[in-house]
Amino acid sequence: MALHLVGETIDAKRAHQRAQAGELIQLVRGVYIDDDAQAEAAIMAHAVRIAHYLYPSAYLSSASAVLLAPTPDGRLFISGRRNQRTRLRTLEIIQNEAPAHPSTALASVGDDLGEMRVDVSSPRQRFLEAFRLRSEHASAVTPDMRAQMAARLVEAHGTGQAASDAVWALARENGWYREGEAAERFLLTDMGGAKPPVNKAALDLLVAWHGEPLGRLTHDGFEWRWKALKRTGPAMIRETTPGKLPPFIEALLPEGWLAQVLHQRDERDALRRGRRYMSNIAIVQTRKNLAALPPDVLITSLADWLDAGRFTGVYAGPAREEIEQTFGQNLARLVARAETPRISGVQVKAPMNLTGDGALVPAIDLPFTHILKPAGTVGFETLPVVEWFCLELGRAAGFDAPDAALVEMPDGMPPALVVERFDIRRGPRDLWRLALEDFCSILDLPASAKYDGTIERMARGLRPLSTDPAADLDILYRRAVFAWLIADGDMHLKNLALLKTAEPGARTFTTVRFAPLYDAVTTRVFPGLGGDRMALKLNGKDDRLTRQDFLALARTIGLPVGEAEAALRSVAERLLDRTKTLDIPAFAAQSAAARTARDKVIAIVAERCAAIGVSG
Repeated sequence: MALHLVGETIDAKRAHQRAQAGELIQLVRGVYIDDDAQAEAAIMAHAVRIAHYLYPSAYLSSASAVLLAPTPDGRLFISGRRNQRTRLRTLEIIQNEAPAHPSTALASVGDDLGEMRVDVSSPRQRFLEAFRLRSEHASAVTPDMRAQMAARLVEAHGTGQAASDAVWALARENGWYREGEAAERFLLTDMGGAKPPVNKAALDLLVAWHGEPLGRLTHDGFEWRWKALKRTGPAMIRETTPGKLPPFIEALLPEGWLAQVLHQRDERDALRRGRRYMSNIAIVQTRKNLAALPPDVLITSLADWLDAGRFTGVYAGPAREEIEQTFGQNLARLVARAETPRISGVQVKAPMNLTGDGALVPAIDLPFTHILKPAGTVGFETLPVVEWFCLELGRAAGFDAPDAALVEMPDGMPPALVVERFDIRRGPRDLWRLALEDFCSILDLPASAKYDGTIERMARGLRPLSTDPAADLDILYRRAVFAWLIADGDMHLKNLALLKTAEPGARTFTTVRFAPLYDAVTTRVFPGLGGDRMALKLNGKDDRLTRQDFLALARTIGLPVGEAEAALRSVAERLLDRTKTLDIPAFAAQSAAARTARDKVIAIVAERCAAIGVSG
């Protein structure tokens, strides 16, 4: 049996014991699956049963009342006492507030645990639900579903007018007057056959993943709509707020510097201009555009051109002498081309390709395999050196981290950092599919709210999605400890993510795990940031954290205190040991500013480790 429900198929004590023994995985309170089960398949197969267990007073509504199942993109719609969302791996249970006088009927739903009777919206109510204003429940009803509902009502009541009168009776009872008017127009005007004039400002974009179309992203000049195509792989994109850009898509868009230099007025402009994005996503207007884009596949590994932190290949990217402009403006001209991949974030970054002969070239019409981060200005010239140092400290602390190297730049520019992408295929024979979803997208927050979360909230979002929640909660805890010990004040929700992988042809993700370490930087060594605090609070604090704060965090997220104590000490001891032997590459150490930044990082680590009771 893959699914276990406390009080129905297993008692609470037995479930807890088996979960502690590693035999079961807890998804949410009272819901468990076998450790060896195909988790996502089991969840989707029992979606209605899980929703009925969690929300026994709610009923299936909208598209789910028609399908008696989740929609193809993994959303199950219910109506109950309040508006709320519950996400379990690829299943998202979306509840809206039911009307005061709902009209429901009984339906039978069967799964591996047998048949059950559940309440669903009646034909009249689900038809009205299809016309609700700015409602995700309404947007989930496809045109075909709406036409079928209308035909069913006309058949049941004899004429369109009679069907309209029946629908209006329910609409008046619940105060759904606008919905009743829209439903009446549809029923009385040849089932909505009249088409409105075309808005030339509208967008109709094809979204693809690893070259495979996922759906259409449209904008009618007022709001966004996402329509998934027939599902052949894992559910990737969710429309969580009607009319708004799906969070996963928004997370792909450039921010800050790049958005400014590209002169993007809004997200419509950004999506119209770009084609290639992180997570192996392409957003184009036609399939012909899609076929012309190169797949992002790693052919040459940075490890082959790496010596003690120094890039031994040849940098062949933008240089100052090419045009009489700043490096940043030159780089902006490069990324302005539609073929150039877009990278989210505010730091200056360039998409690059590492060729077989060790040349690091712009990834305009080549696979995007590496990210180049040039030095900043006005006191931030050592940013690449500090990030390389922190990535090496993270590797020593036990985190997975991508290969990275410092690059000697032309014209006397400070060293840049090149980082190998970990979210792409490793060679032409690799057919696994990968996607990276940051925690802004996971928690359904806009990029502007990336500093608004907490570690505890991240844990709540992480647990039901991870394929190994116990291990990933431990990683989250350690990442919080690491960020504090190195004084990383920029570990926000967009710098933490889940890496999802799917086997070739699989309809669900095979693994969903915490992504490797990236964008880790000691921010306190830079001008104006000497008092920088943690980007995300834990135990209600973002500064002056103590050992007790981290133990309180462990208790809140469900990590055993003994394991938390061991993790806290392990991360600190490993960091201290590595700071005694780690140094920046010799060519970078020629800069007095780089040496000073290195010494400041080491001093901060020593001071904060001592504050939690670990000293060298």
